[in-house]
Amino acid sequence: MAIQDYIRQRFFPHLWCPGCGHGIILNNLLHAVDELGLAKNDIVVTSGIGCSARISGYVDFHTLHTLHGRALAFATGVKLSRPELTLIVPMGDGDALAIGGNHFIHAARRNIDITAIVMNNRIYGMTGGQFSPLSGPGILATTAPYRTIDPNFDVVELARAAGATFVARSTTYHALETIDLLKRAISHKGFAVVEILTQCPTYYGRKNKEGEAAEMIERYKHITAKIGSKALEENPALIPRGVFVEVGRPEYCEAYEEVIVRARQEVAA
Repeated sequence: MAIQDYIRQRFFPHLWCPGCGHGIILNNLLHAVDELGLAKNDIVVTSGIGCSARISGYVDFHTLHTLHGRALAFATGVKLSRPELTLIVPMGDGDALAIGGNHFIHAARRNIDITAIVMNNRIYGMTGGQFSPLSGPGILATTAPYRTIDPNFDVVELARAAGATFVARSTTYHALETIDLLKRAISHKGFAVVEILTQCPTYYGRKNKEGEAAEMIERYKHITAKIGSKALEENPALIPRGVFVEVGRPEYCEAYEEVIVRARQEVAA
C-alpha cells in the first residue's frame, strides 16, 4: 500500500510550523505500519492536545482526539474493550509527562499493550513556547525569560522504573532507525515507549539559538550515539539511542481476561 493511503489527505497541508519534526515522525510511523502489514481497521490512534496530538487527525485509522493528558486513559479503555486492536498513542511533553504523567506511569505499571510515542521537543509549542518537564535547566522559554532551573525527566529511565517492558529512544535525524524501533515497539506484547527527540525551530530553536530546522536535526547526529558504540564509550555525555528495555511480563488485558474467566466459573459453581 502507498504511504499516502494511510493519511487523510483532505486535512493537508498540515498545520505544523515549517521545519517541525512532527511531520518526520508521522512519516516514520506510517512506514512502520506499512512494513508491518497492519490493516488500517485494526489500528486505533489516540491523542490529547498539542502539536503532536494533530497526528490523530491526519492518519486514516480509527482515531480519538481527546483531552489534554488523557490520551493513555482513553487508549486503556479502548484496549480493554477491544484487546485485539493495535493501540498507538503519540504524545508531546505535556500529554506524556506533565498533566499526563500519572497516566503514563500507571500504563507502564500495568503493562497494558499500548505503544506510547513521546515526541520530545523540550517545549510547549502549540501554546506559546512555555518550558516543559523535558526542557531541563538553563533553557530560555516564554515562561523562563531568565532561563529554567527545573531538572528534566529522563523519559527512558522514568519508563523503565515505572515498569514499561519495551523502552527505546531515537531522533528525527535517524529516520530509518526510528522506523525500526517503532516496528519493534508496535509488535511488542506489553507497554512500549519510544522517545523521539524532535526539533521545534519556532520556539525552542529560535529562543535557544540552535539555528534553523536543518541545523537542529543535524545536531542530533553529534549529541547522540548508539548503545554499545565506541563513540558512547569514549564520551558518556552523549545521549544514548537504541533499545534500553525489551522484556516479557504478563500483559494486562490477558491477565484481566483470566480474572473474568475465574469469576464466571465461580458464579457457575
